[in-house]
Amino acid sequence: MKKLTIGHLYPDLLNLYGDRGNIQCFRKRLTWRGMEAEVIPFLSGDPIDFEKLDIVLLGGGSDREQELVCQSLQGIKKDFQSYVEDNGVVLAVCGGYQLLGSYYKTETKTIQGLEILDIYTEWEPERMIRNIILNSPLFDRPVVGFENHGGRTYIGNHTPFGKVFFGLGNTGKSGYEGVVYKNVIATYLHGPLLPKNPHVCDYLLEKALRKKYGEEIRLEPLPDELEHKANSYIFDRYNDKKYVLKETIKRYT
Repeated sequence: MKKLTIGHLYPDLLNLYGDRGNIQCFRKRLTWRGMEAEVIPFLSGDPIDFEKLDIVLLGGGSDREQELVCQSLQGIKKDFQSYVEDNGVVLAVCGGYQLLGSYYKTETKTIQGLEILDIYTEWEPERMIRNIILNSPLFDRPVVGFENHGGRTYIGNHTPFGKVFFGLGNTGKSGYEGVVYKNVIATYLHGPLLPKNPHVCDYLLEKALRKKYGEEIRLEPLPDELEHKANSYIFDRYNDKKYVLKETIKRYT
C-alpha cells in the first residue's frame, strides 16, 4: 500500500484559516483511493526531520503568531530550504506564504523569513478581504477561495499561482496571486483551499507520490460532482457583472 507522510508545521500557532481542513482533504483523498496517510503535527520548538516528510503544510496566523513562530523557523531554515530544492511538496497558506520569503515588514517590526522564495511582504493598513477566483495555468478549472490579508507580497521573477479573475491577489495591483516554485504552492487563498479545490489537492498528491515512488502516477478520479458544482457556482456568480456591481456598491456605501 502506498503511503504519504504529511508534516503539519506549527498548528499550535499557525491555525487561523481552517488549515486542518487542508490536512483532512489530503488524508481523505488518499484513503478514498486505498492509500495511507500519516499526519505528523510539529509544534513550535519540535525537531523536524524533513527527509521523512512527503508533504509539508505551513498555515496562516496573525502577525503576532508569525512573530512567535519566527525563532522556530530560523532553526529549521537550512533543512527546509534543502527539502524544497530537492522537490519536496509544500502548501503554504497566507501567513505561511509570507514566511517563505525574505521578510515580512509589519506595522511595527520586521519578521525574518525562510528565504525559500525570492519574495518579500510589506504591511498596509487597508486589509484585502473578499472572495477570490484565479485562472491558473496548472489547471483547466478555476481556483476559488477567500483572501484576508494586510500584507502586500512582491514576487519578483517567480511564476504566479494564477491570474486574478476576481479579487485582489498579491498586492491588489499586480493582477496575480501566489507563487509556484518547484513543488511549492504558496497562496493567500483559504476557506480552506483544498476542499474547495480538489484538483489542487490531487496535483500536490501526485507530485508527492511521483517523488516518493518514482512512477508516473495518475490518481484515479473521485466522484467530485458536488465540489465541481460549488466551484462553478462561485465562478458563475462573479462572472455576472450585475452581481459584481451590486457587491462593489455594498462594500463602499
